[in-house]
Amino acid sequence: MPSVMTQHRPGRAIALKLGAVLLFSIMAALIKIATATVPAGQAVFFRSFFAFPMIILWLWQRGDLRHGLKPSNLMGHVWRGIFGTIAMGLTFAGLSLLPLPEVTAIGYATPLFTVVFAAIFLGEQVRLFRLSAVAVGLIGVLIVLFPRFTVDGDTVSKLATLGAVMVLGASIMRGLVQIHVRRLVQTDSTAAIVFFFSLTATCLSFLTWPAGMLVDWPALTWISPSTEIVAILIVSGLVGGVAQIMITSSFRFGPVSMLAPFDYASMVFAIIIGWTFFGEIPTLAILIGAGLVMTGGVLIIWRERYLGLDRAKSKASSPPQGTPS
Repeated sequence: MPSVMTQHRPGRAIALKLGAVLLFSIMAALIKIATATVPAGQAVFFRSFFAFPMIILWLWQRGDLRHGLKPSNLMGHVWRGIFGTIAMGLTFAGLSLLPLPEVTAIGYATPLFTVVFAAIFLGEQVRLFRLSAVAVGLIGVLIVLFPRFTVDGDTVSKLATLGAVMVLGASIMRGLVQIHVRRLVQTDSTAAIVFFFSLTATCLSFLTWPAGMLVDWPALTWISPSTEIVAILIVSGLVGGVAQIMITSSFRFGPVSMLAPFDYASMVFAIIIGWTFFGEIPTLAILIGAGLVMTGGVLIIWRERYLGLDRAKSKASSPPQGTPS
């Protein structure tokens, strides 16, 4: 298997990460336009299928196309693909019902659920500090969600509530995805993880086509979109593929702990895109809630980095096996 060189070039790493976050925000805006017409499953198919040309080209350029795609943990890829596809479908459905900044704010809950699932499924120790950070973040999520949970409301309000629940469900699914990715990186290459997710998402989303014909449910039933919508869907796949490559490449030039906080730049991009193209202005509840969720996420990231440095120091100071202390 070809070796991949890594370098510490923080400027390039940050530029790649910010570029990826911007492209994902643009992709979300394109999907928001498309899902006003097509169902989420059809949008997921286009997003996944048309990401393949960019991913294949990237793998070929890296030299991973032949050797880097052999899965060591096939079922791990399957479960990662299932949870990831569900998360993408729920997010796309939520985008059709909610403002872009609100979807972005709720999506910030993913690291909080990842901490909880890591304790449950991986047996990781979660002490008071990280539990407090999770609590702060969840309070922020509740502040964002609270206006959507009205007892009496019109059809639009009820659909917005459904959208909020879907996006929250997507955050939970992405938390499960992170757990499976943590396991996969121990046995499989990054190339395999990226490739098999796109493959699984393409296959699973395609199954919603016959499912829609069988149950005749508008949320599943594929349509024949206009040429303009088809073009938007294809571009969303290409943009998403490039964003995947950029975010993966960024980790060759900088550590995860350094790059993780730049995910929150997506709120800035979401506000600009939402206001410019959709006339969406974030409410005070969204801004306050997003701020708290970001605070919780940054505290978790800081704690993970601190623990990582602490483990590295302990490892460096401990004598090698077989060497008397």
